[in-house]
Amino acid sequence: MALFDEQADQKTTKTAAEKKAILDKVRLPEDWKRALEEELTSDNMDNLREFLKQAYQSSASIYPPAPLIFNALNLTPLSKVKVVILGQDPYHGPGQAMGLSFSVPKTIPKPPSLNNVLKEMADDIGTQYSAHGDLTHWAKQGVLLLNSSLTVRESEPNSHQNKGWEQFTDAVIDVVNEQTEHTVFILWGSKAQKKGKYINTDKHLILTAVHPSPLAANRGGFFGSKPFSKTNDYLAQHGQTPIDWQLPQ
Repeated sequence: MALFDEQADQKTTKTAAEKKAILDKVRLPEDWKRALEEELTSDNMDNLREFLKQAYQSSASIYPPAPLIFNALNLTPLSKVKVVILGQDPYHGPGQAMGLSFSVPKTIPKPPSLNNVLKEMADDIGTQYSAHGDLTHWAKQGVLLLNSSLTVRESEPNSHQNKGWEQFTDAVIDVVNEQTEHTVFILWGSKAQKKGKYINTDKHLILTAVHPSPLAANRGGFFGSKPFSKTNDYLAQHGQTPIDWQLPQ
């Protein structure tokens, strides 16, 4: 597995030594490990690890590949987080999911939602429309591209909901909310907005719009919402380096 080398023993309460043994196997930046210690050693994660072990060993195709499940956290350490863009679950087609919300590898055609995101970006800040949809460039600058659920079964959207991922990603959002200052949360669609309802608006900026999927975006409310310029204006106002949104071609 990407995060754990082997399954941890499942217990209701764990000793300090047992928790340390689990955390020693965690493959995440140290600041995420410290901040998420309670969740990483929880019964919820024990159950989720067992579910994922069985899922990846089954005949079904699970996305993303196991080494990329926690790509968002690995590419964007907690200390670097400036922006959070919250998605729902990974793309469920072959080769699409790469552990970053909305992003696909450079060799994969851009899904419609991502096309709309990049169109809005070009209209908002004048960037060149990107020929690819790999958003790694954003992640490395501090844009946490987090999905609510981090895995999915092929051709079955939402198939890994209610397996424990929501509790884990809630913990991630809580950590960012509590331990960072002046972070921009970009919440597209009602599900993302519901997940971000406890964000402290006294010290963070929340930008909302309808989801960029064609069905929602074409009804109005996504195009023209200008999330990219608003994000950079807010970061600059609070002494942070704006994001270079232009994707390398």
